[in-house]
Order: sequence, then structure tokens, then C-alpha cells
Amino acid sequence: MTASTGTQQSKASRIAWEIAGWVLVVAGIAALILPGPGLLLLALGLWALAKNYAWADRLLDPVKRAAYKGAAEGVRTWPRIIMSTVLALVLIGLGILWGIRPAAPGWWPLAEKWWLFGGWGTGVFLIFSGLLALGLLGWSMKNFRYGDMTLDQLYEKQDLRSRPGAGR
Repeated sequence: MTASTGTQQSKASRIAWEIAGWVLVVAGIAALILPGPGLLLLALGLWALAKNYAWADRLLDPVKRAAYKGAAEGVRTWPRIIMSTVLALVLIGLGILWGIRPAAPGWWPLAEKWWLFGGWGTGVFLIFSGLLALGLLGWSMKNFRYGDMTLDQLYEKQDLRSRPGAGR
């Protein structure tokens, strides 16, 4: 392999990481509003961008802290656990419905093509989001509800800074 080939690969790798990072950040921000694993996608996107940008590395720790805090608080009470489980199952059900794409109901005011648009592409994303939510709920239950892990222990184990912008 020549030096120019190695340089081309490193440029290609950098561009690929950057594209993946930005796609994940945009998807994560959208999933904070829409159904989906928003903080997880945002953290993954920032992780990919942190390979090339110091600002992304500085933003990564607070996002990870918020995600872990949400995981711990989400299993604190049984109503939260039940609601999270039901919502994850609803996402899976909606994904299946979206993929099957039944005819638009009579009350639908727009053209038929706008009813459950996206088909199986959207459906698979919703199903994946629901399954991921169930998996994360199980992880949270195992570690925070029935395990002896605390947020402080997890933060220390993950080497998460206590405040944004603090040095490592």
C-alpha cells in the first residue's frame, strides 16, 4: 500500500464517520420528538463526530449522562415501567400496521397516498424502536431496579465528567 492510498483511506474514513455522525445526530434530534430512541441516536452520532471534532466530544458526556439518568428514573416506579412497556408495544404494533398499510379510513382528509406513507421502511424503524425500548427497559430494570448499580457508580465507570466542558 502506498502512502497516497493510506491517505485516501483516512480521508474516506473521516468522511464516512462524519456522514454517519450527522445522520445519527439528525435522526436522534427527530426521535426526541417522534417515536424512537432519541438520546441513544444522538449519543451515537456525537460519538462518531467526536472522532474528528472536539466540540462533539464535549457534548457527548452530558448526553450520555442524561440518557443514563433517564434510564434510572424510568424504572423507579411501577407505573413508569408499565407505561414504558405499553408504549414500546404500541410502537411495535404501529410498525406492523404501518408495514401492512391498510386502506385509509373514511375520516382521513388527505389523499390515500399520504395514509401511513413510508410503508415497511417506516414500519421497520418503528418496530426496531419498540424492540430497542424493551431491551433498554430490561437493561435498566436489571441494573437500576433489581441491581445495585447507582448513577454515580455508572458515571465513574464510564468516566463521565460531572459538568460539560470539564477536562478528562
